[in-house]
Amino acid sequence: MKSISTPSYSIHFNSTCYTELNSHLESENYSKIFVLVDQNTHEHCLSHFLSHLETKISIEIIEIEAGEINKNIETCSGVWQVLSELEADRKSILINLGGGVITDLGGFVASTFKRGIAYIHVPTTLLAMVDASVGGKTGVDLGHLKNQIGVINTGEMVLIDTRFLKTLPQNQMRSGLAEMLKHGLIYSKSYWNNFVALDNLGMDDLDQLIYESVEIKNSIVAKDPFENNLRKTLNYGHTLGHAIESYYLSNPNKPELLHGEAIAIGMILATYISTKLSGFSFNECENIKATILDIFGQVKIQNEDLNPIIELLKFDKKNEHGNINFVLLEAIGKPRINCLVENKILLDAFKYYNS
Repeated sequence: MKSISTPSYSIHFNSTCYTELNSHLESENYSKIFVLVDQNTHEHCLSHFLSHLETKISIEIIEIEAGEINKNIETCSGVWQVLSELEADRKSILINLGGGVITDLGGFVASTFKRGIAYIHVPTTLLAMVDASVGGKTGVDLGHLKNQIGVINTGEMVLIDTRFLKTLPQNQMRSGLAEMLKHGLIYSKSYWNNFVALDNLGMDDLDQLIYESVEIKNSIVAKDPFENNLRKTLNYGHTLGHAIESYYLSNPNKPELLHGEAIAIGMILATYISTKLSGFSFNECENIKATILDIFGQVKIQNEDLNPIIELLKFDKKNEHGNINFVLLEAIGKPRINCLVENKILLDAFKYYNS
């Protein structure tokens, strides 16, 4: 697959990844290479990655605990401390080998250590490949509130090696599909239609869909890198999805919800709201709900959970001047930003999801 260029970095795929990486390491003459992993990527991905490195530069491995619960400033502080103890300098580079937690946190650590060192993302989950690693968003959670602390700062390159997907459990693969479904809904009906017959897709088809998903995200980010306008459309399903994810993350009596699983719920809710406020077809909404539930199943959200979830909306990053801003759809591929939604419609959307 042909590499995708952005104004500040390139995205490389499969075998091209390592040719480009080794060439970059040689030309930039970094003082040290640090590879950030969690327990899972240390066990399942690191040896494959290191076997493709061709460099005489010193390599150090930094491991953090896996899971969204560890995506916080305390973990960052630990990584900063290790970087200092291992004598990282401003000519060092941090390679983030992992899923969305590693790429978000690792990008933030690199962007702030000694006021910024170089970094490279090597996403190992489907979610990180099509979303978290592309576009320069970095950051961590504040308590259970998602992505409240961070900066937008792009790395040197993104390396997407789809062989890492063979190491993923099914729920992690499913989680990544949510962001790909979102790209179809906000950008391209033909791309969305590819997922209606998901069972018929092979690995080569998935590689192509990943490539197209990265192209979609990159084209949006290139036009609005700092999320002043068009890039907000990438938050479709995320306003309520993030609130649901945060609520379940903070409540020990609730089952764990992966990011994509929460966003899948958020997209059904946002699509229903779109039928009420944006003229979106209800029949189309029914088809979207059926497609998403066929992939993700249904999570029963209890009535007593609704107000606490809605209360969390006030922390959404898209909010401006006290308004909670939603992304809605007029049609598939035709999103609207900065939409205000009354609580009654939110509650109706939850009833629709649970029905």
